[in-house]
Amino acid sequence: MVSGGDAAIANAPEIRLEEDMRAQQRTGLYKPETVAEALAALSDLGGGTIMAGATWIMRAPFRREPMKPAYVSLAQVPELHRIEVTQTHVRIGSAVTHARLVRELQALPELSGLVTAAGDSANPAVRQAATVGGNLCTADFAAADLVPALLCHDAEVEILTTEGRELLSLDAFLGLRQMLESAYLLVSVLVPRRPLASAHARLPLRKAGDYPVAIVSVAVERRPDGYMRGAAIAVGSVEAVARRWRGLERAVEGLPLDAMRIHQLALDLADEFVGRDGPEVPGWYRVKVLPTLVRRAFAKLQQH
Repeated sequence: MVSGGDAAIANAPEIRLEEDMRAQQRTGLYKPETVAEALAALSDLGGGTIMAGATWIMRAPFRREPMKPAYVSLAQVPELHRIEVTQTHVRIGSAVTHARLVRELQALPELSGLVTAAGDSANPAVRQAATVGGNLCTADFAAADLVPALLCHDAEVEILTTEGRELLSLDAFLGLRQMLESAYLLVSVLVPRRPLASAHARLPLRKAGDYPVAIVSVAVERRPDGYMRGAAIAVGSVEAVARRWRGLERAVEGLPLDAMRIHQLALDLADEFVGRDGPEVPGWYRVKVLPTLVRRAFAKLQQH
């Protein structure tokens, strides 16, 4: 004879499956056509989640994350899909994909590092779907390629909240994004146009090339005499949040563009970082490979 308690335990998997199915049935998909409608949907839904390329959402089962109560699709909001190039700035809508970034910005030499970051990220299928906004807003994704590349260009982000539109530096946004109210929308990224040379280097995981162990992006102004000015160096995937390598930037200021010399400086200053441990690689290894990536990035600049 099976007791009531035993029966409950035996039926528990079926009960959980039924509950999961009911939860999925309750999940709603909303398709606004303007940024105002998208923000209103997020405000009204409370627990709603933005869905652009959905590459992070599709991997939620691997992270053992439940379905959200509602999703707000940005596919039909024209403003978020625009790229505007002027003499002073490039404005990139948050729903622009990595693949489109490569197609439309490859003619701008100063953004070579950003184009490489978009073109080398993940794999071809993901690049067709993954968006700029997804890369910047997913706080739990430390290995986003676009973030360090944009940090090197002093990019700003335009966000929309219930209080209106606001322009923030990307660096400030990265520190605030987990504290922003749930109803906010990243509208666009503003990249200043300057006479820079830029490059991007990454070390992918051996078993899963989609995610990099470490990322280094660089942007410098090269003087006619071959020396550098205003070097920007950003590191991603090593720590939980990408950031500029200020110590190395100060060390290379005014030096000639010499990848091997800069590599040695990076070796001396690598302890400025504390690598994040993960199931794929330990934190110390992420820090160890940084100087090599610095050398590769600056070597690319020397070739052009």
